[in-house]
Amino acid sequence: MVRMVTAFGLAGLTLALAGCSSTAVDEPPSIYSATMAKPVPTDVYPVIEGKLPAASTQMSNEEAASQSARLTALGNARSSGQISEAEYQRRLKELQLLAANHGADTLKQIQN
Repeated sequence: MVRMVTAFGLAGLTLALAGCSSTAVDEPPSIYSATMAKPVPTDVYPVIEGKLPAASTQMSNEEAASQSARLTALGNARSSGQISEAEYQRRLKELQLLAANHGADTLKQIQN
């Protein structure tokens, strides 16, 4: 009886070990590698110098000076009493809204 259990035990162990062996399965290439992968040359360094184009045009020095003059004039008009506090607050709120929304508005223009 012991010999029978040992024989079945060895046969079971052999089958279990045989089941653990793996065979190579050929998998199709992934979507990424099939459609987007490009060969990368290994004998050259990547080009990292050069100037990249900007997503939007940068404000010129004249535009910056004009905006600064406009804000300075608004502050001077308020302090001298030429405009009311309500008018100053209205203009200030207009400029704050422009500052808050300008980035998102510009991004929408770039994306379209």
